Amino acid sequence: MNVEQICAGPSRAGDTAAMNAISTPAAIVLHAQDYRRMRWKNGAGWTSEVFRAPDADDWSWRLSIAEVETDAPFSTFPGVERALVLLEGNGMRLRFDDGDTRDLLPSSNVLCFSGERPLVGQLVDGPSRDFNLMWKRDRIDAQLWRRPLVGAMVLFAEPGESWVVHMLAGQAHFPGAAGLAGMESGDTAILRGQQARTRFALDGAGELLLIRVVGRDET
Repeated sequence: MNVEQICAGPSRAGDTAAMNAISTPAAIVLHAQDYRRMRWKNGAGWTSEVFRAPDADDWSWRLSIAEVETDAPFSTFPGVERALVLLEGNGMRLRFDDGDTRDLLPSSNVLCFSGERPLVGQLVDGPSRDFNLMWKRDRIDAQLWRRPLVGAMVLFAEPGESWVVHMLAGQAHFPGAAGLAGMESGDTAILRGQQARTRFALDGAGELLLIRVVGRDET
């Protein structure tokens, strides 16, 4: 699979309770219009929650889309790794309390940082929309790629492993997968490994984010 890897966590992984809790069903498609949209407490933007696992306040990994309307401090998430991908707008500059500055721009693929680092996001020129992957580093290993989709693609999910497909642009469908809806721009598929290695075939055209999530082996 010819992809550009743009963000990755540690390589140590295995089948843990954090992943077993989401082991069924094997695949679901989440449509953009069904994401739960919430206003920020500081009034500086909105968050649309795409998915979290497990579906509880004490999640192990979470996907969301942020609509940033004005400069504002980011919430801190101790023990969490974060990856941002710019979806719309001219981007933002992240100013960390330790003096570090990072830019998320249209020319950038991804911006990764630790969730416990206090920072302020400063918009470059107008509002922005950002895809946000968060995972708890003591439970989960995560990798993220951005790549074009041209025709068919096959993913294999091992037991205890999940793949996420988020459509940035275009359309896609799962040939032969009865009952699994097609995907449009903004939709997300969650593909989970079962007791044996699970094959998922995707066909379409456009651009997507691929995310691989694996529970860490604590033994």
